[in-house]
Amino acid sequence: MIIGKKEFDTDRHTYIMGILNVTPDSFSDGGRFLHPDAALRHAEEMIKDGADILDIGGESTRPGHTQITDEEEISRTAPVVEKLKQEFDIPVSIDTYKSSVAEAALQAGADLVNDIWGLKYDTRMAALIARYGAACCLMHNRKEPVYQDFLTDFMEDMKECIRLATEAAIAKDRIILDPGVGFGKTYEMNLKIIREVGQMQELGYPILLGTSRKSVIGLTLNLPADQREEGTLATTVYGMLHGCSFVRVHDVAANRRAIQMTEAIVRHLS
Repeated sequence: MIIGKKEFDTDRHTYIMGILNVTPDSFSDGGRFLHPDAALRHAEEMIKDGADILDIGGESTRPGHTQITDEEEISRTAPVVEKLKQEFDIPVSIDTYKSSVAEAALQAGADLVNDIWGLKYDTRMAALIARYGAACCLMHNRKEPVYQDFLTDFMEDMKECIRLATEAAIAKDRIILDPGVGFGKTYEMNLKIIREVGQMQELGYPILLGTSRKSVIGLTLNLPADQREEGTLATTVYGMLHGCSFVRVHDVAANRRAIQMTEAIVRHLS
């Protein structure tokens, strides 16, 4: 698939989306990169460490987060997106579920819209992405973790995201799917969807796994957010082995090394 000017061989390699939160209250790194200069320095560091895409978020989506206005989110994200596209030759993603925020970022040069509601929150989002010819990452989400049969309902939810994208004429080679670890799921469901992530391959789209420092790791290992790197690495390797083409992470260098080592074992010798 193509994101921005870059081609991604999603059948043969697992790529890294580096997380850049320009927020005061994200669960893991809230406030560290709120100032544009700090954001640019961290972006440069992630690129040097091996990030293939940078994902810019202006509103925390941690459990219990406070929703901010579109204007505030735009003021945090659009200038950073514009500066990143001026300074670096790397695809940039905007992490938002609001069409006005997405459009401001796309006007500033963003290449991908990372929507945690999979086009279901804002009815204008799908048409906007199609109009700009942008790529999108459609994440699974529900307001409450209530299912009749979790995996069956999960797959139906993902098919609905795909239907919304297809009806809006978003090109197939512009779509990534995300199982939504940590969103609309219990602890057990989060573990289950990681374990069964390979089932998503039957949907026919590249898969992005986003587990970095999340509560499923913290609860499993009984560790705070800043001590979950090893747990994240385990999920990265597992995801790779079960067909994930992208991982969205905070610790770029460590995950790049884990991917490189796993690929040397599994792919380069096959």
